[in-house]
Amino acid sequence: MKQLLIVAHGSRRSASNDEIRVLAGKIAEYLELPAQRVQVAFLELALPSIETALNDCFESGIDEVCVLPYFLASGSHVVTDVPREIAAVQSKWPDKVIKLLPHIGAADAMVKLIATAY
Repeated sequence: MKQLLIVAHGSRRSASNDEIRVLAGKIAEYLELPAQRVQVAFLELALPSIETALNDCFESGIDEVCVLPYFLASGSHVVTDVPREIAAVQSKWPDKVIKLLPHIGAADAMVKLIATAY
């Protein structure tokens, strides 16, 4: 089984973290997946952590997790921190697949989204 994990920065403001959770629910609905197949994790300041979320996925029988960094630019969180977190978990689950997707800001769809907002 395959799962989508949306990784955001995390905020001290719980409403901001809840926005990501609501987004995950909408994505699951759009993809016609059960809600539990699209999860969220946070790099810092909120729970669950990336490590906890990935471990939970694999413990529940998921074979592959696609990690989507919910960041606009390829700063150190995208280039270093998220891959480091993934690598640490991958070493514990060598028989599982963790696929790191391009960060949101790199998506071609961002051009249309921004142009539409203009």
